[in-house]
Amino acid sequence: MKKVILFTIITLFIAACSSPKEQYLIKYYQGEFDELGAPSGYLNTKGDTIIPIGKYYYCYTDTIKTMGMVIENKTGKILAIDQNGTELYEVYRFDNGPDELESGLFRIVKNGKIGYADATGKIIIEPQFDCAYPFKGEFAKVADSCETVQEGEHSFWGSERWYQISKDGKPTGK
Repeated sequence: MKKVILFTIITLFIAACSSPKEQYLIKYYQGEFDELGAPSGYLNTKGDTIIPIGKYYYCYTDTIKTMGMVIENKTGKILAIDQNGTELYEVYRFDNGPDELESGLFRIVKNGKIGYADATGKIIIEPQFDCAYPFKGEFAKVADSCETVQEGEHSFWGSERWYQISKDGKPTGK
């Protein structure tokens, strides 16, 4: 019985020592509150500064495991960044913030076109649509050509050629 207990303890010790620590970035900020515009940056798990305060206007994501969102200083664009601080792409702006994850995807922008990425930051559907709504379940409503129609202080997208796509980016025929 003692051998079994000793073997179990040694096995657990080896497993604990040999498993790599999860690497991620943690947001830090100056001031009493973390609010839009509060100077912020990111540290790694060792406490090293990876993204210094002031590099971005604001850091949305509190913990970056694979991808986070920040506001660029000069243009005000919302960008996706990885753990190394590499800028991946522009995130679609919705209601004054980054597009929300819906059905596992959020919208991204490149050269004025809209596409979709997942929560890890991987681009799932390359930007190719002039207008694209969030996914609802397995489908999203998109258009290759559309215009923004102003109605008072609100606006909406108008197109005569809306169609639905599935999560592989292909038209569904619906």
